[in-house]
Amino acid sequence: MSVKTKIQWCDSTVNPTMGCEGCEIWGPQRKTCYAGTLHVRFGGATPGYSPSFDVVTQFPGRMREAASWPDLRGKARAEKPWLNGLPRIIFVSDMSDSLSATVPFEYLRDEIIANVRTEPGQRHQWLWLSKRPDRMAKFSRWLGLQGISWPPNLWAGTSLTAQATTSRIKSLVQVGDERTIHFLSVEPQVEPIDLLPWLPRIDWVIHGGESGRGARPFDLSWARSLISQCATLGVPYFLKQLGSNVVESGEKLFFKDNHAGDWEEWPEAVQARQIAKIYKAVNHLA
Repeated sequence: MSVKTKIQWCDSTVNPTMGCEGCEIWGPQRKTCYAGTLHVRFGGATPGYSPSFDVVTQFPGRMREAASWPDLRGKARAEKPWLNGLPRIIFVSDMSDSLSATVPFEYLRDEIIANVRTEPGQRHQWLWLSKRPDRMAKFSRWLGLQGISWPPNLWAGTSLTAQATTSRIKSLVQVGDERTIHFLSVEPQVEPIDLLPWLPRIDWVIHGGESGRGARPFDLSWARSLISQCATLGVPYFLKQLGSNVVESGEKLFFKDNHAGDWEEWPEAVQARQIAKIYKAVNHLA
């Protein structure tokens, strides 16, 4: 967890669990997840990490600590001006997938939901990202059976990498209620993706290419395409980074920043960093 992070679309990160059961970017065929890579380096030797990345470990108390962090509403972020005027934006589970099957719903309720709902927690916006939105939807329904509503300041998100993974959106939009902000992290994108059928039910799209050694190509046309798709449906779009292997018209592009995260280096047409509206207007007259 970190009260300050270099991740462009948030202020802070918190991990109520560490580790993951694997996904398309961390498994026998590919190991390019940055959280997995850090666990290989530090897991089992550094306090706060799981013994190994495939052992999902609970760290109770972290959400309570994050809830106590100062409110940033009205504070200028010199390095992230697109966040100015907003509450603190906290990314939940950047080093883990806390919706892994071994994590009990009771733990998620007591550690995540309870702390987001506290008076200190309500000052912040919490963005919970998972590649297992089917389990997030089951958790949401489980809460409802207990009379616990999904907190409006807890955004529900899922990660996409290829067209086949857009199937996750069907589960994502079942999380929460009409107040819930649903967002996508299309990162790392590795092939063309069509989001138009889903965008009417999505409130925000984060986008980026793969970084690190062995990064797969990110075609700049993919950024232009998602920018156009989001503009068509009026969905805020945020381009985080282009990655370490950027191509355009078959030619590799080079940037001073090793993951092309400095938007001042990008072509003007893709310099897009919009933030979702932090609360949804709800029509109670229907």
